[in-house]
Formats: sequence, structure tokens, C-alpha cells
Amino acid sequence: MTGAATKVFRQQFAAVLLAITLFLTFVTPGLAGQAPKPEAQLPSTPAPETVKVGLFGIGLNTYWGQFPGLRQRLEGYLKNIEKGLSSTRGCEVVSAGLVDTVEKARQAAALFKSSNVRIIFLYVSTYALSSTVLPVVQEAKVPVVVLNLQPAAAIDYQWFNALGDRGKMTSEWLAFCQACSVPEIASVFHRAGVDFHLVTGTLDDQEAWQEINEWVEAARVADILRHTNLGILGHYYNGMLDVYSDPTQLAASLGLHIKFLEMAELRELRKKVTAREVEEKIQEMQRAFNILPECSRAEIERAARTACALDRLVAEKKLGAVAYYYEGTPGSEDEDIITSMIAGNSLLTARHVPMAGECEVKNAVAMKIMDAFGAGGSFTEFYAMDFKEGVVLMGHDGPGHVAIAEGMPLLKPLGVFHGKPGKGLSIEMRVKHGPVTLLSVVQTRDGQLKLLVAEGESVPGPILEIGNTNSRYKFPQGVKGFVEAWSKEGPAHHCAVGIGHIASKIQKLAAILGLKFVLI
Repeated sequence: MTGAATKVFRQQFAAVLLAITLFLTFVTPGLAGQAPKPEAQLPSTPAPETVKVGLFGIGLNTYWGQFPGLRQRLEGYLKNIEKGLSSTRGCEVVSAGLVDTVEKARQAAALFKSSNVRIIFLYVSTYALSSTVLPVVQEAKVPVVVLNLQPAAAIDYQWFNALGDRGKMTSEWLAFCQACSVPEIASVFHRAGVDFHLVTGTLDDQEAWQEINEWVEAARVADILRHTNLGILGHYYNGMLDVYSDPTQLAASLGLHIKFLEMAELRELRKKVTAREVEEKIQEMQRAFNILPECSRAEIERAARTACALDRLVAEKKLGAVAYYYEGTPGSEDEDIITSMIAGNSLLTARHVPMAGECEVKNAVAMKIMDAFGAGGSFTEFYAMDFKEGVVLMGHDGPGHVAIAEGMPLLKPLGVFHGKPGKGLSIEMRVKHGPVTLLSVVQTRDGQLKLLVAEGESVPGPILEIGNTNSRYKFPQGVKGFVEAWSKEGPAHHCAVGIGHIASKIQKLAAILGLKFVLI
């Protein structure tokens, strides 16, 4: 086989290999040697929301006349990246093609801006001038991820040096010249005050593609937050100072829209609930919970009626999350409502409308983030430390994310709600055994927000059977190390727990939102 024929064969083989790899990576991840992600096991994962992603490659137009076929080859690589991105869940790609002049850079910027892309991927196809990059990112003003991806892990030096034609050799080298431009681009971005992120590897590098997928997913979650109406019903738990927060700060930092809700609205909606709706809700509760025999019919109907009213409130106000707390005067209708919310709130949380008790607004956001990533997001706090078993018991009264429960959650009657007025039905559940992630949205001493994260394991064993969500967690730092490290970061005493290890995704979300990120 001649040198030219060998080169063609190698290129065709590489293209086939890349196509196969992309297929395995995006279509059948299990066949690619990657176990399905834990969060993908969620019983009712939300329908994929679409986020618009900008993509462009860069090259030097001077090369095209010097090295025939180089441009077409690089455009082929860019097209493969576009296909890979398009295969990512919830991703709509807006491609500006190969940009090799300042004029094309300005056109790309206009395209991305008019298309309202939320993140830009910049593929460095070969050496290119930074002047073809800066106009794009300065105008678009969205996060930028630089893709430093070679066609293969290394140049075949023996084959390369046997080409015998230095022009062909240079053309081949330029197809591998991605890293050459990266420092130049980074320097210009630094001097221009442009934040950016790097993914380095090869076009068929599964680790690199996992990073790319996580950036897309983080951008999608950021977009979900921008379109979330967060309802605040009632008031804070009096004296719980760590829970008090600034709704304006949350709206400004995360793009949320805050809606203050009236108990009177819920009261009036509850009056409109029909007997048929109550019966249908009871059937839904029977499918979701193991309703213990000691739950009276009257309590079940009371919880079902309130659940129907909550559904109406969420639908009318188009709510994506709610923080709530109320007490009401003894014997009042408001007290009757607030003491019968747990079952309905648990069902809503499982349907991607997280309900955070004690009016913990920051934790409603944490729960929404976890749920948007497909990991769940159940309201929790420290319960006790088990130094014998090396576990931290964590849970909370009120609603749980029943879609991430280990087994069927129990619906139990409680004669008293500890620290709160009244009595009623409560949820007792454990979080699914396996890897978990904790997330707290923290207000720092300088008035900023940060995302505090820890990864651990939900493990089997005895829990406190008191009618609350309750699970046993192990952390790499051990009980003492974890509790101290977590507490020193200054979070409120609540956090959200979800299934799977997703710290790297949350870190990317923090970067997109411009928030500090801390991993314990």
C-alpha cells in the first residue's frame, strides 16, 4: 500500500472508530463499559428540558490554500463533535461552523446572541488566531468551554516521517495542533476578563465526553433555575436564624422568580376540592405509600383533600418549588391545613416540585437543583452520630422525595409533630442504598452564595422509626471528620440529599452561575 493510500486508510479507519465510539458513548453507555448512572434509575425522571448550546471551531484561513484537504478534514472533526453534542440529553446545538476570520467571528457572535445560547463550546481544530475567538465570546456573554481535543492519542511518528513530503507532513501535524492555540486563547481570555473552562483529550475520549456532557447538563439545570417560580408560603420558623435568607439575592444570583403565597389562597382552593378528587388522590397515595392500618380514614381523607388543594395551587401559580411553614391558631382551618400537608407535599416533591418545610428557601433551591439533575433531592438534617457503626443518621420530618426511597415509604399517624403544632400523617422512608450527594446552598459571611457538597453512601441498618425520613450515611472522612468539615463551612442545618455522586456536575453549575463551590 502506498503512503498516500495508507494515510487515507488511517483517516477512514479513525472516522469509523470515532463514529462507533460516539454511538457507544451516547446511545448505549452500558456497552461502552460505563454502568448506568445512579440518577438514571429515578422512577419518574423529568422530561428532558432543552438547552441551546453554541458550537464553533477555529482555524487559520492562511492554511487552506497551502494544505489541500486540511480544512475539509477539520470541518469533519467539528461535525463529529456536533453530532456528539446533539446526542446529549436535552441539548439543542447551534453551530456557527469553522470560524477563520474576524468577520466570521462577528457573524458567529450574532448567531449565538440571537439564538439565546446558554453556553458555548469552542473547538480548537488547529492553530488559530485569538482575534477570531475574542469577538465571539465578548458579544455572546455566556460561559465558554474550550475543547482541546486531538484526533487521536498520538501521531504515528514512523508513518508520519515516512510520508516524504514535508507539505503533507505539515498538514498532518496541523491536524494535531490543537494544544498550540490553547495558551494563546487562555492568555487573551485572562486579559479580557473572560471566564473559561478547558476539556483536554481526544475526539473519542470517553472521559472528555463525560466532562462535555456534564457541562451541557449543568447549563440545562441553570436554565431550569432561570425559569423556576419559587413559592414562599407562610413564614419562617420563628427563631431559626440560619434559615432566614434574602429572596432578592436568590433571584439575582440564580435567575429564580419569587412568588409570595397566601394561606387564604390555599384555604379557598381546598374548599373547591370535590369528593371524587379526594378519592382519586387517596388511590394515588395508596400507590405511593404503604399506608399503615392505624391511619384513620378521616386522617387519610384530610391529607388527600389538602393534597388536591396543593396541586391546584402549584398549577395555578406555575410553581417549580415551594418553601413553606405556618402554624395557625389552635383549632383553626389554617392549622387543619398545615398539619395535613405532608403526604401531598411528598407526592409533589416526587413530581419535581420540591417542598421544603420550615420555610427553608435556600434548601428549596438545593432540592430543585438536585431534582433537575435527576438525583432526587430530599429535605434532610443531622439526626444523630453513630460512632460504633461509623454512620451519620440524617432525615427530617415532613415531606420526603419518595421517588428516591428504598422500598415503599410508610404513611404513619403521629400524635404530635415535634416542635410544631398539631398532629397528622407523616412519611417514614429511607433514601435508596448506594452513592448519595448532599447539597447545601449557603449564604456566606460576605453576603454571597456558595454551593456546599459532599459525597457519601446510604447504607442499610437500623433507623429511628419515628415517622420521619431517616437514613444512615457513611462518608470518607468518618463521622467526626465529616460533621466538623461540613459545619465549618457555615451552612444552615438543612440540606438536600440525592442519589448518585454528582459533585462534578454541581461544580460546573456553580461555575456557570458564578458561585463558589466547596466539596467536603
